[in-house]
Amino acid sequence: MDRFDFSGWATRNDLLCGDGRTIRKDAFKENDGATVPLVWNHQHNDPDNVLGHALLENRDEGVYAYCSFNDTEAGKSTKELVKHGDIRSLSIYANKLQQVGGDVVHGRIRELSLVLAGANPGAFIEEVIAHGDGGDGEYDLEIGYDENIMLYHSDDSIDEKKKKETDATEPEANKTEATPEPKKEETKVDNTNNTNKTNPNNDERTVEDVFNTLTDEQKTVVYAIIGQALKDAGVDSGSEGGTDQMKHNIFDNEDYTEENVLSHSDMELIIQDGKKYGSLKESFLSHADEYGITNIDYLFPDAKNFTDKPEFISRKMDWVQKVMSGTHHTPFSRIKSIFADITEDEARAKGYLKGNLKKEEVFSLLKRVTTPTTIYKKQKLDRDDVIDITDFDVVAWLKSEMRTMLDEEIARSILIGDGRLASSNDKINEINIRPIWTDDDLYAIKALVSLSSTATDDDKAKAFIKTTIKSRKDYKGSGTPNLYTTEDVVTDCLLIEDTIGRRIYDSVNDLATALRVNEIITVEPMESQTRTVGSDTHTLMGIIANLADYNVGADQGGAVNMFDDFDIDYNQQKYLIETRCSGALTKPYSAIVVESVVA
Repeated sequence: MDRFDFSGWATRNDLLCGDGRTIRKDAFKENDGATVPLVWNHQHNDPDNVLGHALLENRDEGVYAYCSFNDTEAGKSTKELVKHGDIRSLSIYANKLQQVGGDVVHGRIRELSLVLAGANPGAFIEEVIAHGDGGDGEYDLEIGYDENIMLYHSDDSIDEKKKKETDATEPEANKTEATPEPKKEETKVDNTNNTNKTNPNNDERTVEDVFNTLTDEQKTVVYAIIGQALKDAGVDSGSEGGTDQMKHNIFDNEDYTEENVLSHSDMELIIQDGKKYGSLKESFLSHADEYGITNIDYLFPDAKNFTDKPEFISRKMDWVQKVMSGTHHTPFSRIKSIFADITEDEARAKGYLKGNLKKEEVFSLLKRVTTPTTIYKKQKLDRDDVIDITDFDVVAWLKSEMRTMLDEEIARSILIGDGRLASSNDKINEINIRPIWTDDDLYAIKALVSLSSTATDDDKAKAFIKTTIKSRKDYKGSGTPNLYTTEDVVTDCLLIEDTIGRRIYDSVNDLATALRVNEIITVEPMESQTRTVGSDTHTLMGIIANLADYNVGADQGGAVNMFDDFDIDYNQQKYLIETRCSGALTKPYSAIVVESVVA
């Protein structure tokens, strides 16, 4: 390690980014063993900003970096800043990214930067998206982490560093010289006047003088030991005098022998074994019985929350915002659609033969009306809990959960319905919010993928792609639609190979181009959705639509509103979020529903 100045984590796996993207394991595997420039704050326009280089190592947890500064003025000054602890954050610059849904599965790290960042209680990710030099489907990504940096001094060997660290932390009274053999320092207890004296023959310093030489951290450890001793002795720290009897004197304990004293050499062994056990704490615990140490874990700090408030375990929600923002909105909720069907032969223009009767054009009018319904979510909290929870704003946290779940329910109802039985009192009426999946054939074309009972995943994927492309000619909606489908369908399509084992579609964007859709959006609630048509079971595979043709209407006052109320009898704060709206496709043949059925 002598040739490196510091090391630290460049990336960490499986951390959710702010826009829903997640870096997965081995996403930057190709960088394993690669050396990239070490740069200041991602500034690429000046060679003076290059501070050195970093050797990257791909690990199960992410990418680890071993960094070395160059001998330029910038490199030397930045090295001192890192050494002094003024700069403690690393950030990567990567491009050539490939994504599956919201997961980053492949990319290339181009440089590692030292950056200024605020202290955070966990890894912090920040993305800046821009088109890279590789064309469609490739992005530039910047990810920042607030990580502690371990310093490696190139002018010191490992053994010399250990010796310096040991000498710096060892109390003066414990340091020994090779010759002559020093006298052991003794601590005596004078029970007559309850006064402790430290080595009165060789040192005139009192116990208080020695205690004041300790650091604050060392004093805290001493306080913890004394507190435990008082507890074992039966002394109540919260009252005067304590109990009438002392269980034992800490200095008269028969177990307190020379063999059970943790010496400096023992401490060195524990520190050396720390690497083998993975942490200094685990090394202490493994050696505790050897040196008569019990409850050693009392001396280690308590665990801290990784985040400032509880994280929700939820379904993937990135599709919800795309549905909610993609629909057309009107300030009125009663929606009436009237259409004239001029596709029949009777509506065609006709040629005239002299002397014959001219016939009138005949076509039928189609009309449907969609009325609003109320969708709500209700929660409550004991007022005592609201007051007692001081770590975070529990009311704001609860309201954000309510809004998230309300939006998901509306978006789900728009695409496939809420899935509840028609007899359920909680069901969102499909006459008011009309699901595209089960909408009338005039609005949502049904395209069936006929499969045999022995069809493989490849067979299903190929049939899905073929049926989707062929049904596209019947689409009469606005612009280029999106495909709403499941992760399983997307994965099966991406895994299709040609006769020589080469993947046909290299990315989701390639698949979207082949299907003639603008974007492929995966929707978790669409998984395993089936309906019965006659005697057949239809399995939903995808919905093709431009949601600009789906209207969501709400009258004034019917938009999303939050209400608070206090129940005096039960001392409870109650919260209600609700909206009153309608929803329906407003253009004929504006959606294609792709379903599979076993022939």
